[in-house]
Amino acid sequence: MYVADSRSAKAPVAPDPSNGPGRRGAALRAVPGAVIALGAVSLVTDVSSEMVTAVLPLYLLTGLGLSPLGFGLLDGLQNGFSALVRLAGGHLADRRGRDGASRHKAVAAVGYGLSALCKPLLLLAHTVPLIGAVIAVDRTGKGLRTAPRDAMISLATEPAHRGRAFGVHRAMDTVGALLGPLSAFLVLRLAGGPLLADGGEQHGYDAVFTVSACVAALGVLILLLFVPNRQAGDDPSTPAPSLRDSLTLLRLPGLRRLTVCAVLLGLTTVSDSFLYLLIQRRLGLSVTLFPLLPLGTAAAFLLLAVPFGLLADRIGRRLLFLAGHGLLLLAYGLLLSPLQGLPVVLCVLILHGSFYAATDGVLAAAAADAVPAEQRGAGLALVGTGQALARFACSLLFGALWGAAGGTGALAWSAGALALCVAAAALVLRPTADEETE
Repeated sequence: MYVADSRSAKAPVAPDPSNGPGRRGAALRAVPGAVIALGAVSLVTDVSSEMVTAVLPLYLLTGLGLSPLGFGLLDGLQNGFSALVRLAGGHLADRRGRDGASRHKAVAAVGYGLSALCKPLLLLAHTVPLIGAVIAVDRTGKGLRTAPRDAMISLATEPAHRGRAFGVHRAMDTVGALLGPLSAFLVLRLAGGPLLADGGEQHGYDAVFTVSACVAALGVLILLLFVPNRQAGDDPSTPAPSLRDSLTLLRLPGLRRLTVCAVLLGLTTVSDSFLYLLIQRRLGLSVTLFPLLPLGTAAAFLLLAVPFGLLADRIGRRLLFLAGHGLLLLAYGLLLSPLQGLPVVLCVLILHGSFYAATDGVLAAAAADAVPAEQRGAGLALVGTGQALARFACSLLFGALWGAAGGTGALAWSAGALALCVAAAALVLRPTADEETE
């Protein structure tokens, strides 16, 4: 028996909003145990993933001499390859096992396991094609696990508090994103010797990949031991959806509109790695400080994920999702402005983290509202797939624009396109006459 199976996964009863000034603290304490356990899995896994992500751009561009277009292809691969398997992962997770429970946990475990196995392979991959193959397998794991994980969060939580639950999960996830780059920085220092980007030896990066592999294995262990197999919203009496049912989910108007907007906005969202490279080159930061840039984004995300989740439950998830992209547009504007200095960069990183806090978990919560419980995994996978493919295309286009017009010119084009897409998405997401406002 798993440790988690001995505890109830039942979602809490929604607290009475009239209970006085302590109601916010009570609401946070009422987050289901399954959400906390999944948050712990994501925290540990993100430490592992972000350790690699923090050093990979410099390793590829400076160490291996990859061009910006080539990096755009590999960076897009990280966002886009998972889309090829995300739909399959969502559908398989909605299928039921012999005990009548859905397979969300089992599919998520396979996904986390694949990503954990890829970390040691980076020790053997010292060419761009091999690194690309390892990234592809790693992203396959991410594609398999994302929809089942978010489905488990939504099924374990009362509908009125899904924004809060996803906010708590994303905050825990972001603790890992915060610790990952810092861990990479410390491991590189402790490994001794200069970085490869400075003309030194490979062993500094090998040390990062080794520690990352050990941390990823710990995340899989936490999932197996502490996440329940069955969630409160998982009804074994409900027939499992067929593949055809999953593929026709876009007939649901609410899900279709969310997917369209996720694609539109994803096409104009510059990847984190490109944004950090722009910041590093604008300030002329040392390569040894580059792994610390994601800390600003992660810190803002961590501080705002829960408050923004609560705000989404109050004012509407779609509205906050659009507002988050407005914050991203402000970040682009600051980076393009003639203003200089460290305060400007800090503002850009804070706005970047605020964007994630207002959109990442909020989009999943909004999608969960639009999909029946028995198809939750497939529905979330559809929205995530559309967004991932769009961001893959954006990475390719941005890499090509960088090569043709420079980094600043590419960002200017992206900012203009983002402004147009935010306006279009606002029109698409307007509540219809037959639809209740969130």
